[in-house]
Amino acid sequence: MPSTHTSLHYHLIFATKHRKPLIAAEWRSDLHAYLGGTLKGLGAHPQGIGGVADHVHLLVSLKPTARLSACLRELKKAASVWVQQRCADFHWQEGYAAFTVSASALESVRRYIANQEEHHRKKTFSEELVEFLKKTGVAYDPRYLE
Repeated sequence: MPSTHTSLHYHLIFATKHRKPLIAAEWRSDLHAYLGGTLKGLGAHPQGIGGVADHVHLLVSLKPTARLSACLRELKKAASVWVQQRCADFHWQEGYAAFTVSASALESVRRYIANQEEHHRKKTFSEELVEFLKKTGVAYDPRYLE
């Protein structure tokens, strides 16, 4: 094949340290926009960003040369600096969750991310994360989910 063709999409989730509800509704959409701009600067393509007071969800397409861990490290670092101008005690948790998304499921994941406020009226972050981990067959230690 004379050229490379990829479809690399990820549903990314990361939370505030100790899941403190520090992402204020007043500037949450600005944070999401900042995350999107930062992703573009990293050569990624943001397709959906949402979340609530203690975590964010992102639907992101990456180039095949991109390292997911490096992208998330730089994204969280930049976002921490941005948020700390609004909330001095802010930090992200060290880890993250990343799930691949097929092209046929992109719209469904985009809707899911857009409806985080409604979704979390019924389910906690922990319940949501465990559901994702079980659904995707990812082994986990419950001690590290708190």
